[in-house]
Amino acid sequence: MNPSIEQLQRLEPIRGLSPRRLEELAALSNCRTFPLGSDPLASMQRGEQFVYLLAGELRLSLPDGSKQVLVGGCDAAHWPIGYKSAPPLAGKAITEVLMLGLDFDLLDIMMTWDELAAVADTSVQSSEAPPWSMMSGAFSATALTSTAFSRLPPAHIHELFQRFQRIPVRSGDCVVREGDPGDFYYLIESGRCVISKQVGGVRMDVAELKPGNAFGEEALVSDSARGATVTMKTDGALLRLAKPDFIELLQAPLLRPIQRAAADARVAAGRARWLDVRYPAEFVEDGLPGALNVPLNEIRAAFPLIDRSLEYIVYCQSGRRSSAAAFLLAQNGIDAQWLQGGLGRGDSA
Repeated sequence: MNPSIEQLQRLEPIRGLSPRRLEELAALSNCRTFPLGSDPLASMQRGEQFVYLLAGELRLSLPDGSKQVLVGGCDAAHWPIGYKSAPPLAGKAITEVLMLGLDFDLLDIMMTWDELAAVADTSVQSSEAPPWSMMSGAFSATALTSTAFSRLPPAHIHELFQRFQRIPVRSGDCVVREGDPGDFYYLIESGRCVISKQVGGVRMDVAELKPGNAFGEEALVSDSARGATVTMKTDGALLRLAKPDFIELLQAPLLRPIQRAAADARVAAGRARWLDVRYPAEFVEDGLPGALNVPLNEIRAAFPLIDRSLEYIVYCQSGRRSSAAAFLLAQNGIDAQWLQGGLGRGDSA
């Protein structure tokens, strides 16, 4: 079962999280009941979690040979087990106990973004500024832990809050038009939009985006014209970041180039796999052995099918398409580097 908001509000050091964050945390967490005589600590991932005793009595065996009885609901139980003292070697349930484990990385990301959001709200006085402390859909816990945001330096997070612009949009608004120059990166705070492309003289929808998804980055990374049109399907709001700010705060820390010799070594050692983002006709001509072929214009649709346990080295002819694809992959939590300079034959991208 999920913990209640009231239970989370009594726990340290997380009780300072915003109400919205606590709601998200409750939905993402589960309590476990352990019977009398069991050792709950043996089956909980203490190195990766904060572990709390919510109810019942638990006897802890400490490294110095002493014993300590922890009672759910007491002041000491409001802190993670082993947080303020040496981690116990084992535990024994004196009664049936209710335990809660909270992922450490998730909490760290939540607390960092919450604290920086509060600072941003107090430092920006404009009535048009986004209410960062409310943590809209653009920065949900899922988005923060499964996308590029989880790997950003805290200083960059603070700057993002300062430089994002909030843009209200209506259903039917064309936000980005195919063929136009790239100028902004967009993050969906609320609402949904459709990506479409001109194919053989016919406009076709290729993807639908929801809160937390981003668009516009391909043209910015590859320094080329917009490759698709983005139209709002519903009313909503977008967060917009100008190209120079995007390059400084997102592209620079996330886009990881790799030279051919180093890439060959990683693939040969089984540590990475080639990902060819050219058209199939190009791939057939000179695709690298063992490479997966997913053209850049299909990369978004392929996200659910890509094995996230693998590292990918993305390549094209020159590096332009592969750098854009690698950023898209990294932004969506997939470990990707791009082959700097590409295959190096011809002048095509």
